[in-house]
Amino acid sequence: MNKTIVVSGGTKGIGRAIINKFASEGFDIIACARNAQDLNALKETLSNDHQNIKVLTCKADLSKIEEAKNFVDFVQSSVTSVDVLVNNTGTFVPGEIHAEEEGALEHMINTNLYSAYHLSRGIIPMMIKERSGDIFNICSVAGLKAYPNGGSYSISKFALHGLSLGLREELKSHGIRVTAVHPGATYTASWEGVDLPEERFIRASDVAESIWSAHQMSKSTVIEELVIRPQLGDI
Repeated sequence: MNKTIVVSGGTKGIGRAIINKFASEGFDIIACARNAQDLNALKETLSNDHQNIKVLTCKADLSKIEEAKNFVDFVQSSVTSVDVLVNNTGTFVPGEIHAEEEGALEHMINTNLYSAYHLSRGIIPMMIKERSGDIFNICSVAGLKAYPNGGSYSISKFALHGLSLGLREELKSHGIRVTAVHPGATYTASWEGVDLPEERFIRASDVAESIWSAHQMSKSTVIEELVIRPQLGDI
């Protein structure tokens, strides 16, 4: 019987790379994203490449609590257990706190924090029942140190880091491991149009490999913080 991974924001960038890696290792996949066409393409590609796994997708905007809860219902009705949860839903809008558009904070808190909060609350009881599971929250180096033009994005990632720290303390006695993943500049659609060579960025596949390595560790060991940066430093 295959293990199961749930990934939010799974059709692009880091989320897609994580799905590709875990699918290649024989995991069944449950993914959500906002674009149904992208989800259909993901399912078709994975099903063609990996005939031995199940791929389940659900259109959902996790920045909206109703849709987050609908995705939780979808997961709970599809499987009886979840081995790995990756909270990857996120958005980035640059700006300065004192000058950014009204509503920027609410938008990024809803997307970057509340999505993980509500999805975790839905999946954790399934893991507690099994006394096993890994949760990876895709945070950011912007949640470790503020930087110019980070604005509300940085606030939201500091908050997600706080969520990870809280879950780590709450869940250690239940056999559930929690890892805060802090990637620096990763070569994804967020950086399209930037006049920098691809080699200046982290590869999304390297983030996925790091998460796979953390998952592979013995159950008596956990990586609490995983900080990944470009070799030449932050951009």
